[in-house]
Formats: sequence, structure tokens, C-alpha cells
Amino acid sequence: MKELKCPHCQHVFSVDEDIFESLANQVRNTAFQEELDRRTAENRKLIQAEAASQSTLQENRFRQQLSQRDIQLAESNAKIEALNNRIDSAVKNRELEMAADIARRDAEIARLKAELSNTDDRRRMALLEERQKASEEIRKKDNEIARITNEVATVRSEAMLREASLRERHEAIIREKDAAIELYRDMKARMSTKMIGESLEIHCANEFNRIRATAYPNAFFDKDNDASGGSKGDFIFRDYIDGVEYISIMFEMKNEADETATKHRNSDFLKKLDQDRTTKKCEYAVLVSLLEPNSDLYNDGIVDVSHIHDKMFVVRPQFFIPIIALLTKASRQAAQYKAELETARRQSIDITNFEEKLAKFREGFGYNYMQASKKFNDAIKAIDNSISQLQKVRDSLVGSENNLRLANDKVEALTIRKLTHGNPTMKQKFKDARQSSAPSHDEDSGL
Repeated sequence: MKELKCPHCQHVFSVDEDIFESLANQVRNTAFQEELDRRTAENRKLIQAEAASQSTLQENRFRQQLSQRDIQLAESNAKIEALNNRIDSAVKNRELEMAADIARRDAEIARLKAELSNTDDRRRMALLEERQKASEEIRKKDNEIARITNEVATVRSEAMLREASLRERHEAIIREKDAAIELYRDMKARMSTKMIGESLEIHCANEFNRIRATAYPNAFFDKDNDASGGSKGDFIFRDYIDGVEYISIMFEMKNEADETATKHRNSDFLKKLDQDRTTKKCEYAVLVSLLEPNSDLYNDGIVDVSHIHDKMFVVRPQFFIPIIALLTKASRQAAQYKAELETARRQSIDITNFEEKLAKFREGFGYNYMQASKKFNDAIKAIDNSISQLQKVRDSLVGSENNLRLANDKVEALTIRKLTHGNPTMKQKFKDARQSSAPSHDEDSGL
């Protein structure tokens, strides 16, 4: 048994456990339902507020587009107004010129009339003819004024028709843009995040395949399926000249739905793209992006982000083909310059080798010349030394000849008398010897 207390009369009474559980379930279900209804109402209010915010955002974008269209219409109206002003100014100037001309003619006619009253009949006839000519010219001027007036009216009517046509064309463009916006919203609402990204890749692949056969017949363009480095890009483009690669581009495509809660920025993907480019050994890197749709920086054209990562660009899908054309043209010129530089370098190397060989020949010839000159000088010195030695021998021989002549003279001048002069012993011996060998000779008949 369970006891229950009445909140009004404070009376306590007992109930069966089954009845107690039944009452508790009723109270619990009622409280749960009230809480559920309250939370449902709060969620409904939040969804309505978010829908109103999205609607306001879309309406603001549409109003911005309408304001841009109004600005264009205003510019067109200003051009038409300026054209009308120019036409009116031209007409007024022409009318003033014609009025001045008419006034001048009237003055001439008045002068002629004055002269006509004071001249004879012949002079009068000439003046009448002059007046007729003046009248004819005035009539021609009037016709010219009428023609110009008709032309001005025609130009004004054409300008009005052109203005109406421009207004209709702008309105048709606005209607087409509105339809495209609605179609784009519906398409994005039906797509998942993966399908949105793949749609941009398919678009870029189709755009390239349209011009592949005519513009890049030798190029390679396909998805990057190699994730061995930890990550991969979307597409790789490579082109060749005579079988030699002269350009390579790593592409990354990024898109997201309008209702995505966390909005990404283009700068969030630049580091990964640079790593993929380095891993796959590509020269350039290009991010094809629909992110940050309201950014004037990315909406104006090709954005060079080389100050962040070398040789990297961010483009919208409409600039996908132009960026390929721009980079390939620059790379072709660079390849041509490289080839010309290589040719010049080879020629320079040939000239350098020739100069080195010539210098080496000069060095060897100079060395051999110096050696030959040294040996020649040594031989000349040796000859000079030999001549000096021979001169000394000659002088010695000449000196020896003098000594021999003097010795011969001394021998020829030598006599027994001179030898024995002052030597009585030797005189006696020679005397005895002569006497013994030749007794008949006188002692004074000797040598």
C-alpha cells in the first residue's frame, strides 16, 4: 500500500501499488509531453529564425545584384542622356549657324536693295539675279536644316529604341540570373558536400577535354590517384615539347554548400597544395575555388599567392583554362630561352675549350722556347768560353813561340868563347881537346 496526501485538504489516504503506479505514469507522461511540446516550440522558433536569417541573407544578395543592375542601367541612361545632349547641342549649333547665315544673307539682300534703288536698269537686273541666287541658297539652307532636323529625329528615335532594347535586355539578363540563382540553390540543396566538390572537378575536366585535341594534343591531364605520400591533389597537368616536359601543374578544386555551418577560406588549403605539388614534383600549383564567394580579391580574376608559396595561384572556375594557357605560354618561352641559353652555353664552352687549348699550346710553346733559348744561350756561353780558352792557348802558344825564338837566338848566339869567357879551366880543356882532334888548326879557329 502507498500513502498519498491531498495538497488541498492535507488528508492522507492509502492506495494500492498498481493504482499508485498508474497515477505516477499519468503524471510522468503529462510532464514529459509538456516538456516535449515546449522544446518542440523552441526548436521551431530557432528553425524559423534561421530560415528568416538565410532568407534575409539571400534577399540582401539579390538586392546587391539588383543594385548592380540598377547601376548599369543608370550608366546606360547616362550614356543615352549624354548622346541626347550632344545631339541637341549639335542641332542648336547648326541652327545658330543657319540663323547667322540667314541674317547675313538678309543684310546682303538689304544692301542689294539699297544699291538697286540708285543704279540703272542693267545694274538693277544684276541685283535681281543676285537676289534670286541668294533666295536659292536660302532655300537650300532651309532644306539642309529640314534634313538635319529629320536626322536628329531619326537619331533620337533610334536612341529611344536602343534604350528600350537595352532595358529589355538587362531585364532579361536579370531574369536569367534570377533563374540561374534559383537553379543553383536548388542544385546545391539537392547535393551532398561530396557531390558539390565532385561537380567542380567534373566541370574542370570537361572544360579541358573540350580543347585537349586542338590546344594540348601531347599533354597529360588526369586525376591524382597516388596517395603514397600521405595526401594527394585533384588533377595533374603535364605538357611536353619533343618528348621533354616543360611544364607541370598541380590542381586542387574546392567548393562547399551555402548552408555549410563552418565556412572555409582559400588560405586553409594552400599549405597542403604546396606539399602535394612538392611531393609530385610539379612546377606550379593552382587552387580552383568557389570559396569566399563575396571576396572582391578572388572575384576580380587570377590571384597570385607566390608571396605565401612559390609559383601558386588561386582562380575561379571561369579562369581554369586561361591560367593553363598563361602558364604554358610563359613556360614555352622559358623553355625556348633555356634552349637558346644552353646553345650559347655550349658555344661558350667550345670557345672556352678552344681558348684553354690555345693557352695551353702557348704555355707549352713558351716553355719549349724558353728551354731552347736557355740551351742556345748555354751553347753560346760554352762557345764563348771555348773561344776564350783557345785565345788563352793561342796566347800561350804565341808566348811559347817567342820564348823558342829567343831561345833559338840565344842558342845561335852561343859560342865556346862566350862559354869559356872568364873560365880559364874550361878554356884549357877545350884547347886541349882541339889540339888532340885537329893539331893543324889554330886554337883561335874554334867555335
